[in-house]
Amino acid sequence: MGLGNTCLIVGASGEIGAAIALKLAADGYNLILHYNKNEDAVLQLKNKIGSRQITGIICADLSQPEGTEDFLSQLHHDIDQLVFASGSSLYGLMQDLTNEEMDSLFHLHVKSVWQLTQHVLPAMISRKKGQFVLITSIWGEVGASYEVAYSTVKGAQNSFVKALSKEVGPSGIRVNGVSPGYIETKMNQHLTDAERMDLVSEISLQKSGFPEDIAEAVSFLISKRAQYITGEILRVNGGWI
Repeated sequence: MGLGNTCLIVGASGEIGAAIALKLAADGYNLILHYNKNEDAVLQLKNKIGSRQITGIICADLSQPEGTEDFLSQLHHDIDQLVFASGSSLYGLMQDLTNEEMDSLFHLHVKSVWQLTQHVLPAMISRKKGQFVLITSIWGEVGASYEVAYSTVKGAQNSFVKALSKEVGPSGIRVNGVSPGYIETKMNQHLTDAERMDLVSEISLQKSGFPEDIAEAVSFLISKRAQYITGEILRVNGGWI
């Protein structure tokens, strides 16, 4: 059980982030919830979970430098677990990518992760315990046409997991990633029904995944059941690719 531990969920308003919040609340964790735009989703989470386990709700745009700075200025709790579930995809040809889109995608998926990690690490190191889990992507491992930039930043997250785990392992801190395959979320709304059927036919289990599947993996990785696991990218993709 996670009773007494405080977990920060970055991107709690998304479908995967919300599923993670509900699962970890059921596991007994206290939660700090971050969101950017979807306040209604976070307030619904608060109603479902109850105020007693929600120790903070912070709104910040982590795709911009000033947004990350504002977020860190509001983060006053010691964090025992940090789950990065925030993210946005970018679908289109590489040659059409603008500098603004590049900067936004990099800051959201990479630099804000660095900065938040720097912020919470000292207290974790002093306590000799802590866990990080990043929600990465199958595209960070194999790459995807029309999602080159997104694949790039997700690949960077995978490398971050592997490298940081080596650096902080001696301090008793574990760092892992969860790499989803095709999950039924709004991020995949650009697919037509035919494209979705073709995609599912390539998956060994012949079905798509759901946010709850990712939440179960996160719950496992930050629990004592995974106390000897670090530096791993757990694939949750139904046997796809």
